[in-house]
Amino acid sequence: MISTHNQNKIENRSQYVDYAMDLEKEPVEIAKGIYWVGYSITSGELNCNPYLVIEGDEAVLIDGGSRDEFSKVMLKILRTGIVPAQIKRLIYHHYDPDLCGSLPQFEAIINSDSLKIISHEENNLFINYYSRRTEKIDFRDLDNHYDFATGRRLEFYPTPFCHQPGSFVTYDKLTKTLFTSDLFGSHDENWSLFLKLNKECNECLDTNKCPNNVPKCPIDSIKKFHQKVMASNLAVEYTMNLLESLDIECIAPQHGSVIPRKEDVQTIIKHLKRVKNVGIEYFLYGEG
Repeated sequence: MISTHNQNKIENRSQYVDYAMDLEKEPVEIAKGIYWVGYSITSGELNCNPYLVIEGDEAVLIDGGSRDEFSKVMLKILRTGIVPAQIKRLIYHHYDPDLCGSLPQFEAIINSDSLKIISHEENNLFINYYSRRTEKIDFRDLDNHYDFATGRRLEFYPTPFCHQPGSFVTYDKLTKTLFTSDLFGSHDENWSLFLKLNKECNECLDTNKCPNNVPKCPIDSIKKFHQKVMASNLAVEYTMNLLESLDIECIAPQHGSVIPRKEDVQTIIKHLKRVKNVGIEYFLYGEG
């Protein structure tokens, strides 16, 4: 049975950006049954955002985090009211250590033969180097979806070379939340859990010419992160065209801030479709 200890739930997504919370101790419910169980960071480091999806008596952990941060993530998972054995699946969108480093600890504390890992065969080859204990499934062998016992469905969409060959995203059909891993991520010293754009941001066509004279444009931070992390302009363009076809209410990235409003999601997709000098071109020619 899931605990209802956290009474400070937010029914309206637009309230998220103004909500005060203890990010060091508490999980944060960002949509129905979806909890941020990540950790805030010291200035200059890259924050990580693991997520827990709870449905009935089952849970799925998405991009569980690094080895050193396992205790922080696990404490927040326990504060949602579940016990570790209720976690039935671990989803890893690619194989970097900031996602997969804590895999052996999760295997040990979940300690269940029914636990499975969902990823892509290109990723599973490398995830085996964290641990070979748990069965690893290519999401394509699941017909690109995972269903909870209640029928709630998670859908999987490949996003090749954004930023690994086997990268993909996960879409919760119930809440229209998209878990994007490094996509839509950023690296900001003044990190906040939720991104807040104003009307002028939604109407902006050039992040280099802010009408509000904001010292640091949040969209520009996302664009620069993609220039450095993604493989190529073609990979980003392909993925943004794919994501435009989905009805997305909220984006939950592995790095940076949750994007909780549909209009902000659309604004950022618009800018990422136009970003230049991604990957090797960034190395050769700079930001552009």
